[in-house]
Amino acid sequence: MNASKRRVSALILVAPALAALSACGFRLRGAAIMPFASLFSGFAEGSALGREFNRAMTGNNVKVIDVASDKARADVVLDVLTDTREKSVVSLNASGQVREFQLRMRLKFRLRTQAGRDLIEDTELLATRDISFNESAVLAKEAEEGLLFRDMQSDLVQQLIRRLSAVRLANAS
Repeated sequence: MNASKRRVSALILVAPALAALSACGFRLRGAAIMPFASLFSGFAEGSALGREFNRAMTGNNVKVIDVASDKARADVVLDVLTDTREKSVVSLNASGQVREFQLRMRLKFRLRTQAGRDLIEDTELLATRDISFNESAVLAKEAEEGLLFRDMQSDLVQQLIRRLSAVRLANAS
């Protein structure tokens, strides 16, 4: 009888919390639903950002066309205007040695129909990260820099996918 009272009291305490969580509307973000079936990807051939974007779009059931001769088969065209990585000094110590860098990735793009109508005008996405520097751990800092660039690359791809999924093709022809 004592165990059943504990179960009932636990149920009374837990039930309102479960009801509140289910009512808040929380759900995990699923795959983006794209308003087009195929896309011409204008990333440079060796672009790591382009490779990750193409993989992500294929995962969203969009056929990615990256061969210029097949460009006419795509529903929309993604023109990549700039895809750059930058590294700049943020701070120096008293003796003039670098203490901190800022890493930046920029992606400037536009999305248009085959007829040339802009669906997304020239847009720039920017990701930045700060990294401290220590001369005694140069190899570790280079590895950390690589990881930060990959993280920024993933962020930019996700931002780009969210922008593309918000496009409305109605009356776009």
